[in-house]
Amino acid sequence: MTVSSTLNPTPFGFISFDNNEQFHSTVREQLAQDIDVLFAYAKLPSPLLDACRYVMTGQGKLVRPLLVASAFANVNDHSDKNVDNKFDKNTAVSDDLASLLENDSDYDMARRAALAVELLHTYSLVHDDLPCMDDDELRRGQPTAHIVFDEATALLAGDVLQTLAFEVLTAELPTFAPYDSDIASQLFAIFAPRARRMVSGQMLDLNAEASDSITQSELEAIHRDKTGALIEAAMLMGGICAGATAPQRMALQECAQYIGLAFQVQDDILDVTTSTDTLGKPAGSDEKLDKSTYVKFMGVDQATDYAQSLFNDGRAAIMRELSSDDLSSYEQTNSTDSNPNTDNDALLALIEWLWSRKK
Repeated sequence: MTVSSTLNPTPFGFISFDNNEQFHSTVREQLAQDIDVLFAYAKLPSPLLDACRYVMTGQGKLVRPLLVASAFANVNDHSDKNVDNKFDKNTAVSDDLASLLENDSDYDMARRAALAVELLHTYSLVHDDLPCMDDDELRRGQPTAHIVFDEATALLAGDVLQTLAFEVLTAELPTFAPYDSDIASQLFAIFAPRARRMVSGQMLDLNAEASDSITQSELEAIHRDKTGALIEAAMLMGGICAGATAPQRMALQECAQYIGLAFQVQDDILDVTTSTDTLGKPAGSDEKLDKSTYVKFMGVDQATDYAQSLFNDGRAAIMRELSSDDLSSYEQTNSTDSNPNTDNDALLALIEWLWSRKK
């Protein structure tokens, strides 16, 4: 079907990516609307609904839904280039609408995927903050759920967000096109095992806290599951919704594995170099809990170099299959410490944004 050029807000698959701020703003606006739709559909009792709204509408970075949207946009954009063998970065958004997507159900499946990963991630944060886990009182710049409500309500809020993360992929939601059963089955196959890995990684992390010492390779194994698995799911799910080919999926998975680990190394660095006000959560919490971190293994400077190398490897994986520029051009700019060109390239722009983050 043809997509109307008067859609509002503009679908995130159609934004010109020389404006990363506009792209991120559009994804955030769409996600906020979709959260409202989902909670109206779910009909949760109070105070469970209040707690769920509270944790889902905080000032989070929304990295995982942004990864879904960026992967979706990159695959769409790359497919369009293969058809036309050209792309004018100055083309107006309205001129792109009909060509970038064949069916709006693909876009709506990406909306479902973005919701799913954010629901699952937020559930993990709610449970991670509980007294029986890290016992934190601040998250995303506001008091944690068990502080505002109570421990039982926070526990149940995490439980229901986890179940909604899977339900949303096939729920009959107003403002959404009917779900695509083929895409949905592929999303479940990607999402479920990585959700399980996230929980396994959290258990391994708790086990490591009780251990006298672990190796760096063991620490990386923990974070490839605890942090990396959901980042991997987000990028693959976005690509699947846009019809990614097998080589494109492999590139997305490889990139996600590097970025997921880099993201955790960054978190360890920020925990010791950034204030609580900037982080939106207690600074120095890793040291308080005597956690094994990359900073503890390497020091801040070497950990920063390691994060940079991981981000570079992630960029290179995308350049091979899903970039506006060729890999040799990227390697040349990277060798001179310049930022690669991210015009019209949602994933590369997001990686640059992640590398420069301060919280």
